[in-house]
Amino acid sequence: MGTVSDEARIAAAEAYVSALVSHEGDSVPFAPGCVRVEQGLKTGFSGDHLRRSLNRGPQYRVISAIMDRSYTVVGDEVHAAFTVVTKVGMSGRRVAARVSETFLIPAEDGKIHHIRAKLLPIVHRW
Repeated sequence: MGTVSDEARIAAAEAYVSALVSHEGDSVPFAPGCVRVEQGLKTGFSGDHLRRSLNRGPQYRVISAIMDRSYTVVGDEVHAAFTVVTKVGMSGRRVAARVSETFLIPAEDGKIHHIRAKLLPIVHRW
């Protein structure tokens, strides 16, 4: 059995991050049992649930942009840091959040098995 490169695992995490804005989750390589935990609360219950949420979930429709993306790989984890900018705002400022997500993406299969997200709300000058 071969292993998936770090670049391919970063691409898997990037597919998820991009789908937050595009609402096209069908190409995100979720493992069937993938779960997502945000701020300590389970918000994704399976790969199919996460895919449906990305495609149609109202919680993602408010996102207008993703900025300042960076990725690092440590073992089977891909760490992503980025800024989510929402459509909500006024006077040239938008509600936003600095996001840190850790994806469990084993090199054995390159699929996302677990996502742990932490968010810090901010106001972003647009």
